[in-house]
Amino acid sequence: MPTLLLTAHDCVGHVHLIIGSNSIANARCAKSLEVSAKPIVIAPEDAEVHYALKDKIDAGHVERRTAGFQDDDLTRWGREEIDNIVDAVFVVLGGKESMAIRTHISTLCRRLRIPVNVLDSPNLCTFSLPSTHSDGPLQIGITTSGKGCKLATRIRREIASLLPPNFGSAVELLGTIRRRIWEEDHRSHQALEDHTAVAETEEDDIPAQKPTFNQLISESDHAAAKTRRIRWLSQICEYWPLRRLASITDADIDRILQSYTTVVPSATATASTPPLDIPTLELRAQPQPRIILAGSGPGSPSLLTLATHRAILTATVILADKLVPSAILDLIPRRTPLHIARKFPGNAEAAQSELLTLGLEALQNGHTVLRLKQGDPYIYGRGSEEFAWFEERGYKPIVLPGITSALSAPLFAQVPATSRGVSDQVLICTGTGRKGKAPEPPVFNASMTVVFLMALHRVGELVGSLLAPSLPSPADEEKGGEDYVVVNGGGWPEDTPCAVVERASCSDQRVIRSTLQFVVQAVEAEGSRPPGLLVVGKACEVLKGRGGARWVVEEGFEGFEGLDDVVGLYGGGGEMREMVAERVRERGDV
Repeated sequence: MPTLLLTAHDCVGHVHLIIGSNSIANARCAKSLEVSAKPIVIAPEDAEVHYALKDKIDAGHVERRTAGFQDDDLTRWGREEIDNIVDAVFVVLGGKESMAIRTHISTLCRRLRIPVNVLDSPNLCTFSLPSTHSDGPLQIGITTSGKGCKLATRIRREIASLLPPNFGSAVELLGTIRRRIWEEDHRSHQALEDHTAVAETEEDDIPAQKPTFNQLISESDHAAAKTRRIRWLSQICEYWPLRRLASITDADIDRILQSYTTVVPSATATASTPPLDIPTLELRAQPQPRIILAGSGPGSPSLLTLATHRAILTATVILADKLVPSAILDLIPRRTPLHIARKFPGNAEAAQSELLTLGLEALQNGHTVLRLKQGDPYIYGRGSEEFAWFEERGYKPIVLPGITSALSAPLFAQVPATSRGVSDQVLICTGTGRKGKAPEPPVFNASMTVVFLMALHRVGELVGSLLAPSLPSPADEEKGGEDYVVVNGGGWPEDTPCAVVERASCSDQRVIRSTLQFVVQAVEAEGSRPPGLLVVGKACEVLKGRGGARWVVEEGFEGFEGLDDVVGLYGGGGEMREMVAERVRERGDV
């Protein structure tokens, strides 16, 4: 496949034609509005329109044409200055039956040299939209050239998470510096010309000349000054830490321009010592095989226990759950074999069996095996099953606890699991029973907070069961027992507050605050970012509400902001890792 040319277009006032009315059409319209373009949706009168797109149409932000697509739509609805030809076309029709019309539209667009993007048909596209991170003038676009949009989205999130907050403001100020350098260059050049003109005047009453009168001032002096300033700006961009750049101020700009002659030392790199003495580990005489079941916490390396961190550094084989975040896996020494569970719907049991078999084989070969789990190994982590399985085969596991996301994720979302006068009970449930079977929903209790793990992939079904009424048993009605119910529904009110917490404690944490009435729509509209959980109950609005909106979305994690300098927490390395590694070298234990 040829390399694509990545460009950034000024789309202000452009006309974008969106053919289709599904959720993708809504996303395309949102992107067009974001760049100040004018989206026009082509959707027949009887077409089903995505609810969010309908809101945009009703609000007048998006124009809808109900006649269905006609060939002359491409040359009818565009801007007058370019003969009414539209600027771009997005075809979001799905299904095999739409292939003919998609191909036809693509052919027409190519003939008219109109950029066209066709959903799930790279061969029909003349351009694609990268996954973008925008922060003021700063834009970062990631594309996999149609090979994996989800991967592009993840890469974009990973890169964006490395940037300091509000880094776009720093980019804006650096642009100001560059502009002021240009202005200074112009003033310097003008001053040189004025000086030359004065020197060439011949007046009878001219005063005594200054000592610098005979100093040669050439065009090369002006060029040298300009070079110094540009080099200084380049060195700032290259060598200053990003956090320093992010905190740049107008006063910094003045100091930079005034001190452009200061020599900026070149960056130096220091080799870091390896966390473990590899030769010493290799020379250990026949270590005793052992199996460790450990919880990795909700996601951030800062929430690992010291015991689990030591186990990560000393294990000779690691078997990890699929949802253990990459920041945790990055702590694993490169020499240590790592196997990640290949679990997906329909393959969970086979993947679990594979992990157990691999663990047993490694133990029989004398290895220290770390079974690394998300959260806590005994909170829906099948830890007890694995403990019994290995113990039956002669290997009694060491179990290391982890901070469970069931309690920490709500905390990071500013949802107290209990709150006096609001919630005096916490119930942890699974959203997926054995072999994918839906579990019975908990019956409504106004003073209870319910946390559902492994539930977002079937959130619609789960919320439906919570909202369904709980019917009294006829036998219990005769006894007057109102508390006895047939649990075929939870009977929860639609206005019950809830929160979806995804990738808790990670840099790309996301919280969606809503109610049971709208949370399914919210998840559909915002998409999924596993791992995640659902919190239900009045406690969800004790500290932070929605302001009357159907749902609100909060991006990012700031739970440890400023804490690193106080207690030396780490994120994928740092002082704690070095300290633990040194202790491991000294003692040689887990």
